[in-house]
Amino acid sequence: MELNTSGIIGQSTTLADVFRILGKVAPTDSTVLVTGEPGTGKELLVRALHANSRRADKPFVPINCGAIPKELLESELFGHEKGAFTHAIRSRPGRFELADGGTIFLDEIGEMSLPLQAKLLRIIQEREVQRLGGQSTRRVDVRIICATNCDLSAQMRLQLFRSDLYYRLSVVSISIPPLREHKEDIKSLVIHFLRHYSRLFQRRVKGVSKDVYNAFMLYDWPGNVREFANVIEYAFNILEGDLIEMEHLPSQLLHQADAELKSSGNMDALLRAYSVRLVEHALERCKGHKSAAAKALGISRATLYRLLAQDRA
Repeated sequence: MELNTSGIIGQSTTLADVFRILGKVAPTDSTVLVTGEPGTGKELLVRALHANSRRADKPFVPINCGAIPKELLESELFGHEKGAFTHAIRSRPGRFELADGGTIFLDEIGEMSLPLQAKLLRIIQEREVQRLGGQSTRRVDVRIICATNCDLSAQMRLQLFRSDLYYRLSVVSISIPPLREHKEDIKSLVIHFLRHYSRLFQRRVKGVSKDVYNAFMLYDWPGNVREFANVIEYAFNILEGDLIEMEHLPSQLLHQADAELKSSGNMDALLRAYSVRLVEHALERCKGHKSAAAKALGISRATLYRLLAQDRA
């Protein structure tokens, strides 16, 4: 069966490793911890885990633990009975009950308070939930997937995150790499977001200029794929033609590209050096197999040999 990657864009060897783990873990009921910098696409990966699981036709219930006030999060997660607190005018199920049979996604799990962590640990162990103000427990059959951009190991050292809960949640841990580590996917991202925003803005933009593409390759993308999408959307808002040029890029991207140019003195030389690094990285991941490396990079074997020859020259 073809793997549903839920809109994760890229064909690099770096993402191929993520997809390989996804394909193995998704059909199981194992608890998964997804880590990565903001904007890397953690929720997309979590949705892919659900979409490729045996629970795909059951509820997928997300909750952002960092976006809900701590005093309300317990009720959101576990539900409450009428009269449990001042404004509890009726009984209400929590997210765990709503996710019964399916998957619950606990985003920004590192923001959860220690008392709630203890209650979550009990639910994982007992597979039972007790509403606030309730006396009885309810059985729940849910798969738990969590995500965070925090360093939970550091949180544990500071005693802000329970180690026993961490080991329960990280039965399988998947790390999504930042965009700066798989820039060979930028071409695919350009194509994808040009199509997306062409539909959204109802106008055809045929591509980006060579200088813009070079600037994309030079930029570090601290906001990752989310920032990339925002840059393309920004360009759509201000351009009048059908080609994204340098003047259509936001200032922070232009400033870094300009700084790189001044330090290197030659954009072509800088890009050649970066291309060689990409080839070497691909060869390392493909254990020296040149055909496999060329396929992973989306280039011909002749181009790969030419880049290697330039490096030796």
